[in-house]
Amino acid sequence: MQEDVIKLTLGELDFDPDELKAKYLAERDKRLRDDGNEQYIEVQGDFSDYVDDPYEKKVAREPLNDTVEVVIIGGGFGGLLLGGRLREQGFTDIRVIEKGGDFGGTWYWNRYPGAMCDVESYCYLPMLEELDYIPKNKYSFAPEIMAHTQNIAKHYDLYNNACMSTEVTDLTWDEKEEYWIVSTNRGDRMRARYVAMANGPLNRPKLPGIPGIDSFKGHTFHTSRWDYDYTGGDASGGLEKLKDKKVGIIGTGATGVQCIPHLGEWSGELKVFQRTPSSVDVRNNRETDPEWAETLHSGWQYERMDNFNVLVSGGDQDQDLVQDGWTDIFRNLTGIAAKEASRKLGRRLTSAEKGKLMKMADYKKMNGVRDRVDEIIEDEVTAEALKPWYRQFCKRPCFHDEYLPTYNRPNVHLIDTQGKGVERVTEKGVVVDGVEHELDCLIFATGFEVGTSYTRRAGYDVTGKEGKKLSDKWEDGLKTLHGFTTNGFPNCFFLGFTQGAVTVNVPHALNEQAKHISHLLAEVRTRGEHTVEATPEGEQGWLDEVKRTSRFGERFRAECTPGYYNNEGKQANPNGFFTSGYGGGPIKFFRILEQWRENGTFDGVKIG
Repeated sequence: MQEDVIKLTLGELDFDPDELKAKYLAERDKRLRDDGNEQYIEVQGDFSDYVDDPYEKKVAREPLNDTVEVVIIGGGFGGLLLGGRLREQGFTDIRVIEKGGDFGGTWYWNRYPGAMCDVESYCYLPMLEELDYIPKNKYSFAPEIMAHTQNIAKHYDLYNNACMSTEVTDLTWDEKEEYWIVSTNRGDRMRARYVAMANGPLNRPKLPGIPGIDSFKGHTFHTSRWDYDYTGGDASGGLEKLKDKKVGIIGTGATGVQCIPHLGEWSGELKVFQRTPSSVDVRNNRETDPEWAETLHSGWQYERMDNFNVLVSGGDQDQDLVQDGWTDIFRNLTGIAAKEASRKLGRRLTSAEKGKLMKMADYKKMNGVRDRVDEIIEDEVTAEALKPWYRQFCKRPCFHDEYLPTYNRPNVHLIDTQGKGVERVTEKGVVVDGVEHELDCLIFATGFEVGTSYTRRAGYDVTGKEGKKLSDKWEDGLKTLHGFTTNGFPNCFFLGFTQGAVTVNVPHALNEQAKHISHLLAEVRTRGEHTVEATPEGEQGWLDEVKRTSRFGERFRAECTPGYYNNEGKQANPNGFFTSGYGGGPIKFFRILEQWRENGTFDGVKIG
């Protein structure tokens, strides 16, 4: 019966599913390592220059010892959205602390050539209607996105009282005065009634623990700290100083996919060191149609964001407003395909039929991605190495139209490590399979820390009631109410993926979180109180729900090639990207938050 459903929906299969699964598992096994996340080096000490700010100089100022109502740590989209929503609730005494020299968060740091959003800009860039702004392209490039973050900060007066080029070093709760003491690397020791940690889910650069990584004598940097003084050019390309240089880059994830075309165009010679290829489908970026923009009505962006969120969460909509690679994937792989099969059969599908249909649709889609490699890449060996052998969402899918053609350039060479990674780094270059590749410049496109402890990624610890450390409380995993607040740490809030739902469009989730936290703080103010804290019962109830729902994807991720989605192949990590989050999906999660606010009883928190 399952075969009938497959044939009716997908037609005759031109592949053997059992052989394909075996191939996927074999490719996964080649990449499994005992050290998991420990294969990466913490960027500190001798490696601290990889996180230094190359874009802005610190402006000298005296240390602050004042008092503010709200401190927001982080000036990316999370901090901006919370600051804006708090302003809308009437909060005026707000201070943003940001380690970068300006607002922007991810888009302050990621200035590498070709950097752009991979979710449609009309959904991705928040507060478009509030700022009366329409992005220039369907997928915005980094400079425009950073400018938009700055405009949000100006619109909500968040530059006022902000502390830039400043890193928090400690947060300690003063139980007697009921204030947070916020210490920084600028000698500040300020007091704050409320603290919100909007550090971001992907903010701390990571380096692979390759033997000899500190021995290279040439030039080197991380993509999140791009050195244009060395390469020349800017975010749009023009890396003219690389014309006589032998350049190597380690990492072929989303960042590598975007910057490698520019490196290939301008480098004298480029060698790309690959452990696992990305899935790269059509991007088809284009300029915004001004006639279309004129048709937009009030509320258009949130309608569009909701439409996109439903479709990429497996739901159905009468109309696909976005119509891109993301929604195409989900229309074919999730409940929409099953709904269409049910309509053709005249009955509901069984759970087994749904599961088999989704798996076969996934296999068919990825065969299409691999066929695209064959269509574009001229060299057969290179083409075979660039094919991703895993299910669609084992890694975040990439979309790009110039990445694959770059490997047809005579100066570009793919050095495939057969899943093993680089063997070692020497004074002169990189060794793979015993062969040394001499380089003038080595670039790390190795992403950000995921799966390490929350306090390590934040860069500081938090001391709550009775001297309790957050690192100790969360040693075996996160414990929160709805991901926002934790017992024993009053007036302290978290934004990001701390036991919330993971979304394709991250700013959408951050906006829902910002609305929720600002609503809660407004309620505290309305009651004439000034403390709020998760109760042990509320916290435990949410922890139970997280554990129940996080099991849904465990089997799928266990069969995936290693990456940050499955904790580098180690599912047991309590701090993992998915293991620590709500697994019921963003639609259900946002509804839970909305119903909690509408209920008005504020179950699970103690106010005052």
